[in-house]
Formats: sequence, structure tokens, C-alpha cells
Amino acid sequence: MSDDGRGTLTPTGWRVPSLLAVLGALAGLLVANSVTGLPLMPWSAIPTLLLLAFAEAFTAGRTARRIRREPGTEPMEPLSAARLLALAKASALFAALATGFFAGMALSVSDRLELASHREVFLTALGTAASAALLLAAALYLEHACRVPEDDGDDDDTPGAR
Repeated sequence: MSDDGRGTLTPTGWRVPSLLAVLGALAGLLVANSVTGLPLMPWSAIPTLLLLAFAEAFTAGRTARRIRREPGTEPMEPLSAARLLALAKASALFAALATGFFAGMALSVSDRLELASHREVFLTALGTAASAALLLAAALYLEHACRVPEDDGDDDDTPGAR
């Protein structure tokens, strides 16, 4: 926290999503290897995650234009930008965990692809991991789009300058 009592929000770095992806992969391996029989993988997660990724990427493009106040756009309300930023951060964390989990599931059956059931689980898990990775990219893009551009005219850092 800063000295004036307000908290600061930092951009999502690479460490937390990477750690979540590794933890998710370990969990996916553990679940796949500890369950008797082959776990059923829902293919419906793939289009769902792709739709979420598309929606966040589309929103990011519009948000960036509104924050930069390009001609023909309405200015972005600060509360709306904060809500989109919260969505982006939550989506990035979830997507990193899901990418790792489903990649771990795919890895756990990759040595038995000659069986049709294992091949189906592998392809579904791999597709879901790829969709979650696209959601992660879209979430990070939305987070970047919510940044306020630097003000070129405010070069004076003295406390009374505002």
C-alpha cells in the first residue's frame, strides 16, 4: 500500500499464471492417474472457452479505443474500466489453472493413444487446454487495454502542481 492509504493494482505478470499452470498440470496428472477408469472429458468446454476468449478480446479492442478517447467513441466510465479489469484478472487466473489442468490430463493419457477412448480424452483435453490458453491471452489483452495512457502534459512531479 502507498503512504496515502490507497492500494495499488499491479499488472498480472508471468509468475502467477505460470505457477497456476504448473499446479493445474500437477492436479490434472494426479486426478487422471488416481481415478479408476478413464475420466469423461466434456467437449463442450472447448466452444465455451473459445466464446469467452472471443468476447474478452472483442471487449479489449473496444475498451482500448474508448480509454484512448478515439473519435467516435464514448469515454469509459472509471467504474466500468475497474469492473473489466477485475474480469480480466479473474479470467487470467482461471485460464492459467485450466490450461495446466487439461494439459496435465492430456499428458497423463499420451502414452496410451492406440486406444480409441484414450485418444478421445487426449484430443478433448488438448483442445480444452488450447482454448483456455486463448482465454488467458484474451484476458491479458483486456487487462492491458484497461491501462490509462500516460499524460504527456503532466511532467511536473511537485505535490502542489495539481
